[in-house]
Amino acid sequence: MLIDQDGVLVSNSSPRLKIHDPLLIPGNEQVDNMDCNVKKYDSTGMFHWCPAKEIDKVILTRSEAAMTVLSGHVVVCIFGDVTSALIGLRNFVMPLRASNFHYHELKHIVFVGSLEYLRREWETMHNFPKVSILPGTPLSRADLRAVNINLCDMCVILSANQNNIDDTSLQDKECILASLNIKSMQFDDSIGVLQANSQGFSPPGMDRSSPDKSPVHGLLRQHSITTGIDIPIITELVNDSNVQFLDQDDDDDPDTELYLTQPFACGTAFAVSVLDSLMSATYFNDNILTLIRTLVTGGATPELEDRCRVAQLALLDGPFADLGDGGCYGDLFCKALKTYNMLCFGIYRLRDFNSSTPSQCTKRFVIANPPYEFELVPTDWIFCLMQYDHNAGQSRASLSHSSHSSYASSKKSSSVHSLPATANRQNRPKSRDSREKQKYVQEDRL
Repeated sequence: MLIDQDGVLVSNSSPRLKIHDPLLIPGNEQVDNMDCNVKKYDSTGMFHWCPAKEIDKVILTRSEAAMTVLSGHVVVCIFGDVTSALIGLRNFVMPLRASNFHYHELKHIVFVGSLEYLRREWETMHNFPKVSILPGTPLSRADLRAVNINLCDMCVILSANQNNIDDTSLQDKECILASLNIKSMQFDDSIGVLQANSQGFSPPGMDRSSPDKSPVHGLLRQHSITTGIDIPIITELVNDSNVQFLDQDDDDDPDTELYLTQPFACGTAFAVSVLDSLMSATYFNDNILTLIRTLVTGGATPELEDRCRVAQLALLDGPFADLGDGGCYGDLFCKALKTYNMLCFGIYRLRDFNSSTPSQCTKRFVIANPPYEFELVPTDWIFCLMQYDHNAGQSRASLSHSSHSSYASSKKSSSVHSLPATANRQNRPKSRDSREKQKYVQEDRL
């Protein structure tokens, strides 16, 4: 028997038990009290688990969904019927229920689609917590408004009917129509008084409620969205060329390669061909699969404290604000790694960040692995890998820092770790900058 960091008694051979607040959602009140108050992991410890639920227990009517006032959730628009081939929604849900998320961080998943189709998929998903179903169609604006799609953290559009159409240009018609339908919707700003607090990828110990301790407290609360264009959407496509129909303001040539188009760069389109590319890359480098698994589920180790997770750091304010206005990515990389045990690997930048006129566009694109001298702007978000428990990671870093300082004092030699963490770049020794840059370049090559 072991005691984990939260003071919970656990067993090496059984799932861990933790006590959490019940999820108060109409339609789910019939779930056993055990399921509401005691949360578990599956036998592998890799995913959150709950006792099997009947599908009737998770079905929401339109009025119940509207009364719930969902926010910060994931809406999955699925096209399919009783004759459609199963696409395996379990594989979609599993990464969202990975145990490298704390239970309170799990985003509620709401499926909007045919009940006949979802009933066939449910047998593989009935052990996942915080999942609901709204029978309807993704093309119905009433259904979309009922699940508060304007307050969701992400809307995913999938189709199980794509293989039933012979004409390749029409295979993605349902997904494209649903995407364009959502983008053309208008919403009442009165819901903005709710100020839904969307945590996004923000990890524990780094939420916005603790600005003095959180490197990511600069991420703003989710504001009310008045137009569907600002709703974060990911649309699945079978035919790469159909990406041209997703963005009405995109001037890309129809013959442009998928990876050069705006929807792909902004993360609003996911094509099946991307999986083919990953399979090819895995054939030549077997470490690719390990990297993908780390990014998606935090890795394969059952030791939660040693697992990592993806986070987003805001440069608008907080500990990294001094680097957000003209600082170098390499300096940010070194500071995040030494101070917070975080490994930065990309930038999430506004599309119109250098526009001379104020822009209402919220679209962002990804810059993967920038060079050391790459200049940062205050509106940037940084993708990084961090430890499962940020506070534990900081404690280990402090312990390592203290040990190093004690050793340096015994040798009567100066240590760079003795410098204040808030020291300006101008006050740092040039030799240290050169060493950090050399170290960054070496890690980049690895």
